[in-house]
Amino acid sequence: MDGNAWLTERFEEHRSHLRAVSYRMLGSLAEADDAVQETWLRLSRSDISAVENLGGWLTTVVSRVCLNMLRSRESRREDSMDAYPTDPVGSREDTVDPEQEAVLADSVGLALLVVLDRLAPAERLAFVLHDLFAVPFDEIAPMIEKTPAATRQLASRARRRVKGAPLVPEADLTRRRHVVEAFLAATRGGNFDALVALLHPDVVLRADKAVVPTPAPILLRGAVTVATSAMAAMQRARATTPALVDGTVGLAMAPLGRLFLVLGFTIEDGLITEIDIVAEPERLGSLELAALEA
Repeated sequence: MDGNAWLTERFEEHRSHLRAVSYRMLGSLAEADDAVQETWLRLSRSDISAVENLGGWLTTVVSRVCLNMLRSRESRREDSMDAYPTDPVGSREDTVDPEQEAVLADSVGLALLVVLDRLAPAERLAFVLHDLFAVPFDEIAPMIEKTPAATRQLASRARRRVKGAPLVPEADLTRRRHVVEAFLAATRGGNFDALVALLHPDVVLRADKAVVPTPAPILLRGAVTVATSAMAAMQRARATTPALVDGTVGLAMAPLGRLFLVLGFTIEDGLITEIDIVAEPERLGSLELAALEA
């Protein structure tokens, strides 16, 4: 076996791990594959004769590639919301299989990807590498030019944001979660009767003007009317997941792991009495989001 074939074989042994790291770092399958490809290019141009742990070396390289991509993304963050298409679920890059990305997002946790996308690049790298892949802080620190102690603090801060802090008792949170998850399941499954059964007869739905978009905010009343509107969003429900929103259970829609809109619920006696849908970037930015525990 020649040197290039040997190097290719060794790289392929680590490809799935590198892709897993990259996807959690970037939240996009296309960008993750780009990062893995760039890592291969750097490997092919490097002398690794003195490298004892190739897996660790590759993890460091792909992490630095992802960090650079995240920092570049931060520099153009103001363009991110404008980049969303009118139908964010139905428009994807030709090179990415939407079903494959949907499965991958479900396996990682869409809410986790949403929260990770809100972290600063160094926080995201410290949390992902340490908490999700057990990389020691003294190995992470040089990547972000911090001390191990400072890197530990970054990961701790990110961990608090990922977990959030519920503002309602645990039993109430569980009841709310059951109702919200049932609402999402009925919407995804197109089960109109199940959806109506979850809604108070006089339920009110409010949506800001960025949701559709429309010239003015939307206001709907009545279980049948609101359920009919939800049925029209079946396609979008595929990219929606339960999340902790301002300390209670809501839904976050996040195609490509990027937050697009949030649904907040008022629940009384097991029925949804109000639904508030937020899509305006400024309002989204003011919401505290966290991932719900499995």
